[in-house]
Amino acid sequence: MKVTDVVCHILSCKVDKPFVSARGWVYGTRSTCLVEISTDEGITGWGECYGPAAVAKTFVDTQFKARVVGRDPFDVEAIWEDLYNRIKDYGTTGMAISAISGIDIALWDIMGRAVNKPVHKLIGGAYRSEVIPYATGLYFIDMNRLVEEAVEEALEFKHAGFQAIKMKIGLGDLKLDTKRVAAVREAIGPNVKLAVDANHCFSVPNAIKLGRMLEEHDILWFEEPISPEDHDGYIEVTRALDMAVAGGENDFTRWGFRDVIAKKAMDIVQPDLCAAGGFSECRKIATLASAFGVECVPHAWGSAIGLAATVQFLAALPDQPPAFRPMPPMLEFEQTPNPLRDHLAQAPIEQKKGIVTVPTGPGLGIEIDREVLKKYKVA
Repeated sequence: MKVTDVVCHILSCKVDKPFVSARGWVYGTRSTCLVEISTDEGITGWGECYGPAAVAKTFVDTQFKARVVGRDPFDVEAIWEDLYNRIKDYGTTGMAISAISGIDIALWDIMGRAVNKPVHKLIGGAYRSEVIPYATGLYFIDMNRLVEEAVEEALEFKHAGFQAIKMKIGLGDLKLDTKRVAAVREAIGPNVKLAVDANHCFSVPNAIKLGRMLEEHDILWFEEPISPEDHDGYIEVTRALDMAVAGGENDFTRWGFRDVIAKKAMDIVQPDLCAAGGFSECRKIATLASAFGVECVPHAWGSAIGLAATVQFLAALPDQPPAFRPMPPMLEFEQTPNPLRDHLAQAPIEQKKGIVTVPTGPGLGIEIDREVLKKYKVA
């Protein structure tokens, strides 16, 4: 089998209700770069690149496509190394790796389809046939009702069946953040897990101060408390708090995670399959984490393709640590408005009663609705 073409699709759609994170970004549009790889045997694979779609497309079109066409998709890791070494002098992190990620995911999708097996059967096998999702949401929308809207949304997630929620914090007022978290915890009760995500907006002292203020509310983890570059700062925060500290969605490749894991700068690392290097590289990151007793709970943000890839990865991820009643890694299932997540797959991935069933179809386990692709394609 040989690759005959690599095509990028930039999709974009407006959302009805823009939302804001601690970084101050207003999300009024959802967009992504999808990678479609064709072969001479008529098998097509799909991948997704995290980050600015036009930048990812430029990397794929100008740097990588010519090096992938003509290759055997089953040489996926050899292809990964070739692409990485192509841009090693100027692209060992960031969008260059996101572009490689999309290609890598698509190649694994092709391999699964070629042997009629889901990807998780090719990367180690099924540790689980279903995953527990946590709802990511509770962004800042109505600045006059920050506490009330958070409580209302959290209750919606609870009533929808979610067993865990991740809420945004980082309002510039530690007491207001604490008040908001306390209100959500009181509303959802003690049996729904609650994590917080600061989108790296705090200094080390303020992250430690806020973390201590939140400890009484039984926080599952404190995600991205400080800037992703400050690995030594993460060590300080992690050692100071009696709650798990998570991060890594802005780190790339095994080399980007190596020192973070070896130093145990975080309790939980969160590589994104569509950013950190695809299946090929995230498998290595997870192995590093396991060797050092660090949990791996991947970050997920994007379309149905990125979501499906994450589910496949989680199915093949061992419990860390193994136990009679383990706490398996959970699926990030962000709940902000996103037609690209909800409608792009012919049979969307959904949570029912707090469970997401791992697709068992070939490859990523989903089929793309080309009418939806056409509707949202802008380039």
